[in-house]
Amino acid sequence: MGKTRLEAFSDGVIAIIITVMVLELRRPAGADFLDLRPLWPDFLSYLLSFVYLGIYWNNHHHMLHTVHRVTGGILWANLHLLFWLSLVPFVTEWMASHASATAPSAVYGAVLLLAALAYFVLQHAIIVSQGRDSLLKTAIGRDWKGKISPLLYIAAIASAFRSPALADGLYGAVALLWLIPDKRIERALAQNEG
Repeated sequence: MGKTRLEAFSDGVIAIIITVMVLELRRPAGADFLDLRPLWPDFLSYLLSFVYLGIYWNNHHHMLHTVHRVTGGILWANLHLLFWLSLVPFVTEWMASHASATAPSAVYGAVLLLAALAYFVLQHAIIVSQGRDSLLKTAIGRDWKGKISPLLYIAAIASAFRSPALADGLYGAVALLWLIPDKRIERALAQNEG
């Protein structure tokens, strides 16, 4: 199977996830600017989740550029990732509705952690399918961001039981870590073509 169907399906699912999230944003109770104040937790939760979904979409897009042939393992690993991403609207809305509560913050982190692990599984499936000279393996190298992120998620989940605000700050820190454009795959593809 070629990768275009996998890319199109994944892009569509992520677009639907973002659409579901924005539809869950509450409207202000009134028509004044002050009526927006109680909605800040909703908006900040939405913004954080939107950034995460954008990061996954962007990195997924770059990663699939290294794929020449899609295997059954890659298909299932991709569905595994999309499953965890599909839970983002649910945990986003729960966290927004209970901004300083432990359980929503911890579960939000658990979903982020499981999505990160699913992304790693997809990466591994692609590398295995490409063999020992895998372009993706060369591109990601030691992948320090990929290794530190799950540790930060675990720390954030644990901290949610003492301070949900600290946990939310750690989730934001991981997002900022990934917002810095990662050129590893682009460089590897350019070198491979050159």
